[in-house]
Amino acid sequence: MNKYEERCTIGNIPFWDTFVVTDGKGKRKPSIRFWRWLSIIGFHFLFVLSYYADIQILEGIISGSRFFGFHLIDPFIAFQVFLAYHEIPTNLILGTSTIIIFYLFFGGRAYCSWICPYGLISEIGEKINRTLISKKIIKERNFNHKVKYLFWILFSSLTFASGYLVFETFNIVGIVSRAIIYGWSAALSFVIIVFLVEVFYSQRAWCRYVCPIGVTYSAIGWVSAEKIEWDDRCDHCGVCSNVCLVPHVLEIAKKNADTHGKSHVFIENGDCTLCGRCVEVCHHDCLNFKNKIGGLV
Repeated sequence: MNKYEERCTIGNIPFWDTFVVTDGKGKRKPSIRFWRWLSIIGFHFLFVLSYYADIQILEGIISGSRFFGFHLIDPFIAFQVFLAYHEIPTNLILGTSTIIIFYLFFGGRAYCSWICPYGLISEIGEKINRTLISKKIIKERNFNHKVKYLFWILFSSLTFASGYLVFETFNIVGIVSRAIIYGWSAALSFVIIVFLVEVFYSQRAWCRYVCPIGVTYSAIGWVSAEKIEWDDRCDHCGVCSNVCLVPHVLEIAKKNADTHGKSHVFIENGDCTLCGRCVEVCHHDCLNFKNKIGGLV
């Protein structure tokens, strides 16, 4: 993929070409997508290694694990436990605190693009969906991204009322993670249904409109140090919005957007997953990763 010579939208770039990019000097190198996929596969390889070879590096599943003995707990899981049982065990407090501190430095919803195993599957479905749309086999369907807050409230309310971790029945992130580590289960049929909905009805619907895990991490993302930074070399071509999972975060890239007179602006919206797709398609290199703490130092 060469963003300097072609318009790198989802529709006109072959999927596997996005794993290698050509930089400004004409050199080919692994793309950010390559490193993201390697991150997701690498984490789950460690889970599998710990389970089957008893090499206790990263034990458990993506929702709750131990890294060299240190507990790591997904914040939404911990919140569900509190709602269901009205208390949080000490190990959940420690494990959740570790995760929150980490993502405060490295971007809240980065979890969705760098760790979540379903995100990898969903990207494949996204490409198929765009292909079907381009061939006019299906229509493009987008909805208000704020509907995800209703699902967050719904699952939280059901958990509080029932005393049961309701979302875990439908949590396709946990289902996929368990399947990778422990093997196939009937619960994968629900994952297949969601995937088919994303292919034939609305692309990446789970991540955009349903998943309460992403909503929880987005709350951290609003105040996290790691951001995407935009600068005024932008020519407002719209390619970054085309490839973005959550294009509403890139309002700044639209023509006549209010920059308050600044030549450099951080993408502050917590919904940004820091996937780097906008960075890799911007032919003016006006979008880049930037850590606010690093800037202060």
